[in-house]
Parts: sequence; C-alpha cells; structure tokens
Amino acid sequence: MFNGLINALLVIAALYVYLSLFRQIEARHNGAASLGERRLGIPEAVAASLLIAWFILNLIAASRIENTVFHTRDLLLTGGFSLATVAILTALLQLRGFSVVSLGGFSRLGFGRIVSTAAVLLFAAYPLLFAADSISRWVLGEGVRRQQIVEMFTNSQTLGQRVLIIVLAITIAPFAEEFIFRFFLYGVLKRYFGRGIGLIFNALLFGAVHVHLPSLGPLFVLGGCFTLAYEWSGSILVSMTMHALFNFFSLSALAFPDLLPQ
Repeated sequence: MFNGLINALLVIAALYVYLSLFRQIEARHNGAASLGERRLGIPEAVAASLLIAWFILNLIAASRIENTVFHTRDLLLTGGFSLATVAILTALLQLRGFSVVSLGGFSRLGFGRIVSTAAVLLFAAYPLLFAADSISRWVLGEGVRRQQIVEMFTNSQTLGQRVLIIVLAITIAPFAEEFIFRFFLYGVLKRYFGRGIGLIFNALLFGAVHVHLPSLGPLFVLGGCFTLAYEWSGSILVSMTMHALFNFFSLSALAFPDLLPQ
C-alpha cells in the first residue's frame, strides 16, 4: 500500500510538471506565432498529409500480417527511409525560404542546457510512462508480445547486430523521428488545428506507427512529453536528446536485466 501511495504521488508530481509546461506555453504564445506555425503554408500541409497517409497505409498493411519477423535489413531500410524523409522535408522548407536551423531552434540553447533540460524532463515523464504501461498490462494482460525491435535485440546472437540496433536507436531514430513528428508534422498540425489537437494527434500517430498495441499508451504519453518539451524549450534538440536518452536507458535495461528493472 505504501508503494502504491508513493507511485500515485509521483504520477501527480509528473502531471503537475507537464501541465505547468503547457500553461507556460499557452501564456507565452497566446495570440502570437511560435515555432513557425503561422508561416507554414499549403505546400507543407500537402507534404504532411502525404506523410500521414503513408503512415496509415503502413499501419493497415502491418495489421494484416501476423507474427512479423524483423531482420537487420529491415532496420537499415527503416533508417534509410527516415533519413531520406528528413532530407526531402528539409529541402522543401529551404526551397520555401525557411531556415530549418532557426525554425527548429537548433542554435537556441547550449549543449549543457540541452542535456540538463532533457534529462530533467525525461525523469519527470517516467512516472507517467510507468502508469500508462501498467494500465496497458492490466487491460491486455502480462503475456503480450514485446515490440519487434525489443525481441530482435534480446534474441540477437551477434555483437554486430546489437551494435547496429544501439546506433540506430540512440542516433538516427531520435533525430529522424523528432524531426518528422515534432518539428514538421506537429508544426503543420498546430498551424491548422491548434496546439492541443496537434499535440494529441501527433502523439497518437507517433505511438501508432510503432505497430505494437501494448506500447500505444506509453508511446502516446512519451510523444506528448516530447512535444511539450520542444514547445517549452523552443529547441527540437531537447526532445531529440530526451528520445536518445530514453532509448539508451531502455536498451540498457534489456542488456542488463539482472541489474536494471524491465
């Protein structure tokens, strides 16, 4: 009972932190443009629509395939596609006269400020993630299958495969996913539907594209926390660093199951 009370207090504290961030964002940007949402136009909306349609088609295709096996080639193709998407979106914005560096706040904060902010906000998010994971386990049961990437990492027999997964998880995945979801898609959604709806839909899409129902709740919460961290700090590098740290801690827990909680 005592542990349950502590957990409840931690969840309340985490909610307070992120609700405070949201209130500060609303107060700071009430009636004013932020992160370029009023500058993005029809070309960006068309690109975002095509990207969302592509994700939805992949979700539909994945839902029709049972017991999909993930191979090293799939990881490389996914990483290549993600980087290509970032390059195309960057080119689109540059051709439209936008400065990606300025728009994403890449030079807004120093390295130390980025890392410290990301670490504190990720630490504050963990109680919410644990709560969402507990709800998912309660609804779906404890015997649900883990994500393909997790299965691949735990069952990998070679050091090279594990190194590849780690490199992709803490470098390419955080960079590409945060650029695509938080920087671009969220910016377009916020421009046309408002900050609240943009945050919710973006986080839901972020969770859904991982194609793992038990992780949908925790990933939805994680995506929302990343978005608020980006909005509040004004730098996409903060959410990228949070994402990289989260993946690093998750893989560390898998690599050392006897030392760290799963």
